[in-house]
Amino acid sequence: MPRNLVLFDLEWNIGYQPFIFNYHGVQQTFRGEIIEIGAVKMNEQREVVDVFQRLVKPQVYNWIHDSIHEVIHVDYKDLADGVPFPQAVEEFLDWCGEERVFCTWGNQDVMELQRNMKYYGLLSKIKGPVTYYDAQKIYGICYKEDPCRRSLEYAIDKMRLPKAQEFHRALTDAKYTGEIFKRLDMQVVLANPSIDVYQNPKTRKEEIYLSYPNYDEYVSREFAEKEKVIKDREVASTKCPVCHLPAKRKIRWFMNNSRAYESVSFCQKHGYIKGKVRIRHTDEDAFYAIKTLKRIDEEKAEEIREKRDSLRKKRQTKRQSEKFV
Repeated sequence: MPRNLVLFDLEWNIGYQPFIFNYHGVQQTFRGEIIEIGAVKMNEQREVVDVFQRLVKPQVYNWIHDSIHEVIHVDYKDLADGVPFPQAVEEFLDWCGEERVFCTWGNQDVMELQRNMKYYGLLSKIKGPVTYYDAQKIYGICYKEDPCRRSLEYAIDKMRLPKAQEFHRALTDAKYTGEIFKRLDMQVVLANPSIDVYQNPKTRKEEIYLSYPNYDEYVSREFAEKEKVIKDREVASTKCPVCHLPAKRKIRWFMNNSRAYESVSFCQKHGYIKGKVRIRHTDEDAFYAIKTLKRIDEEKAEEIREKRDSLRKKRQTKRQSEKFV
């Protein structure tokens, strides 16, 4: 258990129209403006030792979107008494301390925090990629609901924990996350850290290799062109997630319906391996890959083969029909 675990939650507002800004000569879209930061700090015994809360005075959007207002129940006049984001985040990071380890419910908050810091020129204050614990993911593993992503309220109800305060306020949600985290199997927690790659690897030396109990994950360097990503030797390679030796390709990489690439390989010792590559587009108009390699059985391998064949036939039919248009 980390000595200084910070479980935090953010609430953010969105605009009715995208907000475009210039970042080092590149036009980027500001997606969500943080309007509240809430956090609890835990020691090694998983005891809450301190709390943090700040309302943030909006600088980008001068109204609260109707869909947001329905959920978080905060009025714009309340936010007008808040502090500017640069002050709020400086105070938050000072409160967190140097050897902090983040924990959130889900995989969005760490990324949104960095996006807002980037807009204000403060991104250098958080070194990325950021390793953290995703309590939502770990809850799913512990309670056999993975890969389902359950809401915070669902987990609280499932664990029969008291609901003393309304959800969707930053400090309250951070406290609820803490109550769930106290009850998670620590061996499972420590075996399943997450990594946020909003600050993605730029060079081959910075590429990320992670091994989890059930799969391996790899994050590539940046590429200037999307088409070059899957052609890279390291991106396209398939190694067994158990022995980490090269596995022989049985089904070559193909694009599935979700716009990701899939493959099937075979390890003589550990059987079939499913590969999946998702290509991500950065704010700076570059591309990188996130690859996962996971053991599967022969039945699942055959399902992937059938999927590939079905997609291939559909594309052939489409090309033929286009010839007669």
